[in-house]
Amino acid sequence: MRRCLQQRRTPGHRNLSSRFLATTAAQASWRHAVEQKNASVNALVYVVPDDAAPVPEGPLNGLTVAVKDNICTKNMPTTCSSAMLRDFQSPFDATVVHLLIASGATIIGKTNCDEFGMGSLNVHSVHGPVINPYQHPSSAVDWHARERRSAGGSSGGSGAAVAAGMCDAALATDTGGSVRLPASYCGVVGLKPSYGLISRWGVVSFADSLDCVAVIGKGVTSASKLFDVLSVHDEKDPTAARPVTRKNARELCSEHLTGWASYSGDLTKLCIGIPQEYFPTSLDSSIVSPFRRVVRALKNRGATVLPVSLPNTRYALSAYYVIASAEASSNLARYDGLQYGLHVPSPPDSVARSPGEVYAHSRTAGFGAEVKRRILLGTYALTADAFDNYFLQAQQLRQCIRDDFMRVFRVPNPLARSATPNEAGVHVLLHPSAVRTAPHLDEQDGLDTYTQDVLTVPASLAGLPVLSVPIAVGGEGDGWPLGVSVVGQWGCEPMVLAVGATIEDAERDVHS
Repeated sequence: MRRCLQQRRTPGHRNLSSRFLATTAAQASWRHAVEQKNASVNALVYVVPDDAAPVPEGPLNGLTVAVKDNICTKNMPTTCSSAMLRDFQSPFDATVVHLLIASGATIIGKTNCDEFGMGSLNVHSVHGPVINPYQHPSSAVDWHARERRSAGGSSGGSGAAVAAGMCDAALATDTGGSVRLPASYCGVVGLKPSYGLISRWGVVSFADSLDCVAVIGKGVTSASKLFDVLSVHDEKDPTAARPVTRKNARELCSEHLTGWASYSGDLTKLCIGIPQEYFPTSLDSSIVSPFRRVVRALKNRGATVLPVSLPNTRYALSAYYVIASAEASSNLARYDGLQYGLHVPSPPDSVARSPGEVYAHSRTAGFGAEVKRRILLGTYALTADAFDNYFLQAQQLRQCIRDDFMRVFRVPNPLARSATPNEAGVHVLLHPSAVRTAPHLDEQDGLDTYTQDVLTVPASLAGLPVLSVPIAVGGEGDGWPLGVSVVGQWGCEPMVLAVGATIEDAERDVHS
């Protein structure tokens, strides 16, 4: 692992493509460029060696991809950015990594993340925080001396690596917004798929009922390419959607897609809902004007825009942190220093007599402060005294939040027993991806860090697909990137991506 960390420093402002990997000399040039840039971003914690195996022919040839450090790779370390797994080397590749390699993608390394995926700012990492690579074009200071802001979490390394041009796309995970926040803060595209569409086999678990493997790309096209390759049924993943469910979802989505010619720019038969609860008091006022500009652009292309209400949204953040912490407490119990993870022997003068007291030394040294906090919260929520008042009620609220989404969508839910179209519903929802632009790295204390997820956790609780698309900031706000999120019915990724492509096209018109 020491060798891995020595290889991880990385910069430049040039996109890296497959031509840099064609010869040994090109590989050395590529590595030097990445290491220079990474020294100021800290997005990569491992870079592939110069003698990496050649990639096979496939649909992703020429695409460079980074992999989040909580996704298992047999030829690279998988540390989850935690001291607990500092020396762990997986004996196998996760299914998503295998699919990438088989499709011809060039994997360049592993990306920094919040420890075990727990965080919104990517500051809870044994490798140090990720620094947002964005710099406003009008800034007069050197790029390396730019303003130090968060890249978002927990997949900040993946978002920053793509934004900095170190790779074309990146694999990440999204539990409650871990891809959409980095995408918004760094100005890239992030897709959280429907729960169960992409295999989680080989992904280190945080919260099993929420975790999704997600993709980050420079644009909608690169994100869509990765999704098409990865969204296949995997028998090794017990949470994977069955082939018949996938087929039903495709048919339902296709039936409603034929009503509007999305890629031609004609959205005449598209109905977009604006959830009224997604404009809380914590939303920065500078976000409203760019968001309205995007809505106007879609209306100018013929889309119908309607206000909708998701009344249980106000409970989503509380329900999420109870459920996620409880599942994290259960999943991380395996890291006791004996079965799995870092082992710290008991001090000679220790009076430890029980297994728990022996485990405590390893867990105290191996876990960071944020992980310990969530384990304690989750363990309490699962105790006999608190189970009914916290965990059970959180699950009930989760169902209410799901019902809110199902009530407003026009496309029927393929997971429901009866799939009845709602002709008065909307095809997709549109809302800001985050309540503000990227926070400064010194803004990491207090409960405000948890409220970063307020707009992202509802769709995670419902297991729905969401695409965050960067929008031009214009003259509003502080000049840092913003994102808008497109939310669709379960299995409606083609529809979500089509709307995202239209927004992307509209934003190009703003820049031109």
